[in-house]
Amino acid sequence: MALDTIEVSRLKQLLLDERQEVMEALETFGLSRSTHGGYDPNFADISQVTAEKGEADALIQPLKETLVEIDEALNRIADGTYGLCLKCGKEIPLERLEAVPKTKYCTPCANLHR
Repeated sequence: MALDTIEVSRLKQLLLDERQEVMEALETFGLSRSTHGGYDPNFADISQVTAEKGEADALIQPLKETLVEIDEALNRIADGTYGLCLKCGKEIPLERLEAVPKTKYCTPCANLHR
């Protein structure tokens, strides 16, 4: 059973809300204000900056990956393929989409994809 427009709208809003949260989290690392992630590249103690940047990057990378997954899901909504497993082409159950709106795989394919 294909998703109806009300379900798609609700799931889209969940994705947009999560996207906003991720963007806010990335902003806490200064990514919206500079390309250096809030670090001054001219800072005298470059080893300290490097260590701190490494720690921040470890936190930032999963956020960036989540943002990509959200944007991909929003693109699938726009092109009408949202809710279809990218691996097998079957419909993803609504319960799974509600739990993980950005998912691109049904549960069996997600388990194989790990």
